[in-house]
Amino acid sequence: MDLDKFRKEAKKRLPQYKDLGKKLRKMKPKALENMVHGLHHEVFENTDCLTCANCCKTTSPIFKQGDIERMASAVRMKSSQFIDEYLHLDHEGDYVLNEAPCPFLTYDNTCIVYESRPTACREYPHTDRKRFRQIVNLSVRNTQVCPAVKTIFDKLEESI
Repeated sequence: MDLDKFRKEAKKRLPQYKDLGKKLRKMKPKALENMVHGLHHEVFENTDCLTCANCCKTTSPIFKQGDIERMASAVRMKSSQFIDEYLHLDHEGDYVLNEAPCPFLTYDNTCIVYESRPTACREYPHTDRKRFRQIVNLSVRNTQVCPAVKTIFDKLEESI
């Protein structure tokens, strides 16, 4: 995966993805969901996230209390110690990682706490989520992070 090439292309296409997002929000919710979910499954049948891991390299998930407790247990720490070492509160009051790339990402793009990873990581990139219409703006932003989401948006643009 050539992430530099992906980033340049995604940045260049961002205005089109924003325009597409406006069109998507005008669609009937069920029709939109069916279309996006179908493309999600199609794209992820041919996607190996371990060849990329750009999400883990560049962004932080939001950590809810249950995520913190699960992760702390996985690395044999108290929750307060885990927070002190790995997390901070962002401008919206959510716990996020102190740094990128994720400190739990290994050299081969695997996650050392995969079974205990935060819910946001489990659900990323959210293109199979119910009520997709509510997260269209988030998905537009994710075109800049995830090549699979960019591909889904490219296919959506072709079909609309």
